[in-house]
Amino acid sequence: MFPTLIGTVVIAGIVGYASERSGFTRNGILPSIIICIGGAFLAYFIRLMFGIGFGSPGLNAIASSIGALIIVPFHWRRRR
Repeated sequence: MFPTLIGTVVIAGIVGYASERSGFTRNGILPSIIICIGGAFLAYFIRLMFGIGFGSPGLNAIASSIGALIIVPFHWRRRR
């Protein structure tokens, strides 16, 4: 269980860094990594408690990190 959690955090950090470097987001490197890790933690614990997920923990981490990057910045962005 612990190595899965560490792997989830590492994968989420890589997805956050890669999304910022590729231009997918414009939040900054550290905020993108934090958003991805938060989404990955949420998906990890949902999988642990309810068994809902895509099958492999790595795929869950990638999908939840991308989902968090899409949802969180748009939700908190101010409307003009």
